This record gives sequence, structure tokens and C-alpha cells, in this order.
Amino acid sequence: MELLLKVRAQALPRATAGLLRAVAGLLSALLAACASLPDTDALIQRHAGQTARFESARGPLSARRSAAIVAQLKSKSGDLDILDKQIALEQEISGSPLLLGNKVSLLVDGAATYPAMFEAIRGARDHINLESYIIEDDETGRQFADLLLAQQALGVQVNVIYDGIGGISTPKPFFERLRQGGIKVLEFNPVNPLAVRTAWSVNNRDHRKLLIVDGRTAFLGGINISSVYSTGSSGPTRDKGQDKNAAPWRDTDIRLEGPVVAELQKMFLETWQKQRGEALAAKAYFPALKSEGNDIVRAIGSSPDDPFSMMYLTLISAIGNAEKQVYLTNAYFVPDPQLRKALGEAVKRGVDVRIILPSHTDSGLVFHAGRSHYEEMLEAGVKIYERDGAVLHSKTALIDGVWSTVGSSNLDWRSFIDNQEVNAVVLGREFAQQMQAMFDRDLAISRRIDPQEWSRRSIDLRVRELLARLWERLL
Repeated sequence: MELLLKVRAQALPRATAGLLRAVAGLLSALLAACASLPDTDALIQRHAGQTARFESARGPLSARRSAAIVAQLKSKSGDLDILDKQIALEQEISGSPLLLGNKVSLLVDGAATYPAMFEAIRGARDHINLESYIIEDDETGRQFADLLLAQQALGVQVNVIYDGIGGISTPKPFFERLRQGGIKVLEFNPVNPLAVRTAWSVNNRDHRKLLIVDGRTAFLGGINISSVYSTGSSGPTRDKGQDKNAAPWRDTDIRLEGPVVAELQKMFLETWQKQRGEALAAKAYFPALKSEGNDIVRAIGSSPDDPFSMMYLTLISAIGNAEKQVYLTNAYFVPDPQLRKALGEAVKRGVDVRIILPSHTDSGLVFHAGRSHYEEMLEAGVKIYERDGAVLHSKTALIDGVWSTVGSSNLDWRSFIDNQEVNAVVLGREFAQQMQAMFDRDLAISRRIDPQEWSRRSIDLRVRELLARLWERLL
């Protein structure tokens, strides 16, 4: 760790810097006290039997109106218990309301996401809040920097949060240029203990990817600020052995408009305050919001400061309430025992459980640690697919054709215990149909893992899996 503090990241080649980031994360994990996952069965039981409540742009709805909304959802989605159970359960667990009147737009890959972000940034009139695990000094990063500086010069206040380890390979002059242009820049949990403003907790990382413009429009998902995401994933298939920076990346974001944006704004400002960032300019961070669409959305933020991961518990309970399908797409799959149990029990209930995972990745340890659980999952009846043609970095779920989530959370220990994450849960069949179409497209270019073939995999792969699994809690 001492060596890391002395290295000037801007002098490093990209590959070396990426390795350094991984080593720094691993070392910081070893230095941290071990946290544990919650007892999901006990927590779900404790919150069972609650009544669903909704809020609109005008405030809380009556119990009668809330019951009518649930009935309307069920009439459109079929007689699914997930709507009775899950809606209320999530509310009691997360403490955040189910908000009506939102518009959610699905953005597939950086090729769709970045132009939408640029358009929103150019249209800003009051402020821009950007929070990203990684902001790289490459073509895409410089495009963002130039746009943000231009808006700052016009009087739009820009505030930026980046992660200490996620940004370890980005030259310091990149961020200094932003500061000199008037942008407020905050490094989340710096690796250097001498640079921290709070208790040194370097193992806790800010893995969120969140952009909020004028308190009215928000973007979230799995996409960092980096040129590796700039091309779409539907182009020519690359060889699996190619460098991750040469292969296209497959990821998912969403754009949100409506009352839910205020909940995401609270998360950004809370992070700024907890990290003791400098005082922010007085701006209209919470404008009056009106209904923008028909989507019902809950914003779920997870932080190591919480007693347990809100997103983890929400996902486990959603899987537990599933009646028909559980479709997961995730970049880093290192499931803990409770998640494996929930997936297996869903199969026993007759639920079609399918998981799309990477066929190649930027993290070999995570890749092989995840594969070490394939045999158990396959024996339980879970259908596993590996996505070809791109580096899969997406983090999405679709359950029973009515419950969807997009966000930054991976299915691994680090996301559930050590990281700050942000997800949006969307209820309704219209958005779920878009999620289903996206899942089907990924499925069409994925290879299903055959249980018989998997049982005959090579000794070399088995050894890699065994060694990687020894580290899975730290990945």
C-alpha cells in the first residue's frame, strides 16, 4: 500500500494502472474489518404483511388510492403475488417511497447513453451533479470535461464526485483543470490516508454512476466515464482473447424524469456531506417536480454505513416472491449462500431462472470465482448463459414481467457489503417489456452452459476456479 501512495498514476500505462487499481482494492480489503451479509429470511419475515403506500409529485396518496394502484397493476400484469408482497416489502425495507409519475427511458450501451447525457448537460440551466466510480482521461472523459467546464463558465454550478481507487489511473491534472474552471471536485475515500477528510475507510468504495441535471433529469446504471463504453456492443464479434480495451462493452443505463429524481439528488448530496466536501454553491437542488410519465419507480441507494444492503435484500425478496421468471444479467457474479439458495428455491417453485454472465471479462479473479459456483447452480436447475461478442458490464434484473431493476450493483460480496451503489426499481409491464426485449437480444448471442459439458471441463479451469474462490469475499 505504501508503494501505491508514491506512484504518480498519470505516468502509468493503461494496463499497469488497471492492475494497480485492482491491487489497491485487494490490499484495502485485507486491511478492512470483515462485514457480513444480513439474515434475509429474518428481515423479510419482520417486514411481511405491510400495506403498500405510494407518493406522487403532490405528496403521499391515501390508503384507498394506493390499494387501487396495486389492483390496477395486477389487472395489467396477471395475478402475481409479487405485486402484493414486493411493493410493500421494499418500502418497509428501504424506507424510500414508491413514486408515481415518472418517465424511464432505457439506454443500451454507451453509444446511446453518452449522447443522451451530453444533451442533458448542454440543456442545464442551474446545476449538474456527476458521481462516477471511474472518470478516465481519454477521449470520452475529455468530452465530459469540456462540456462541464463550458457549462460552469455559463454560470451552471457543476459538482463532481469520483472514487479514490476508481480514479487512481486518472492524472491529477485532469481533475485540477476542472477545479480551476470553478467546478467543485470531491475524491471519495482517497487511497492516501493523509488526504482523507473522514475516518480512513479505504475499503468502502463509491461504485455509483449517477448524473443529475437541474434536479429534474437523472441517469444511472453501470456505465462509467470512459471510452471503453463509447462503441455499441452490436458490432463485429471480437476474439475472446483480445484486450478488454479493444473489445466492445455491453452495458445498460436509464434516464429518469419525475419525482424520483429528488430521491437520487438526496443521495448525491448526502455523499458529499458525509465525505465533508467543500460547501456547495446555493442552487435549486430540489425544484418543484411534476408528473412526467406513468412509470412507478423506487430509488434504492446502498452504503456500507447502512445496517445492511437495501438492494441486496430487495433482490433476494423479489426472487423469493417470483412466480414465473427470474432473468438476471450481471457483470460480476460471485453469489453468497443466501442468493444461491434463493435462486435454487425459485427453480423448485417452477420459476424459470436464467442468468446471463460474461464469457470474458476485465477481472479474471472475479470471472473464475463466479464460475466456481456454476456446478451448484446448474444442479439446482438454474440456466446459465455466457454472453459472446462483448465485455458484459450490465447489471439488470427482470422478474415476472413486471418488476425490473437497473443500476450499479453487481452480484458479488463487494457490491453488497463494501460499496456505495444505486439502483432504480421500476414496476409495470410497459418498461418490463423493453427489458425483456433487451434480455432476449443478449440471450440470442449467448452460449448456454451445458451441465454435462461443464462437468467435463479441464483441470486447468478447475484449479483457477478453486484459487479464485479463496478470494471471493475480497473481490
